[in-house]
Amino acid sequence: MDFLNEYHLSGLVIGICTFLIIGIFHPIVVKAEYYWGTKCWWIFLLLGIGGAIASLCTDNILVASLLGVFAFSSFWTIKEVFEQEERVKKGWFPKNPKRTYKF
Repeated sequence: MDFLNEYHLSGLVIGICTFLIIGIFHPIVVKAEYYWGTKCWWIFLLLGIGGAIASLCTDNILVASLLGVFAFSSFWTIKEVFEQEERVKKGWFPKNPKRTYKF
């Protein structure tokens, strides 16, 4: 961590990791909705709450920042899972043939 602070790279590392965390959540949303539908939203709520609590309990600003990004990406994913269901309904994404849908 001293290396990052010495060369003022913490902001870049946080930015790159934020980009990666958000990017990883996109396929997670698609797969979660495909296999479980919207009933998996509570998993992301628990992940978000856990990430927020962990962020508050961490002294390291880099780790706390990344845990905060993870937490709020998890919260945002709840909204995205429901929007993904709408995208499936519109035919933009495939339906899971092994699942029954409300629509």
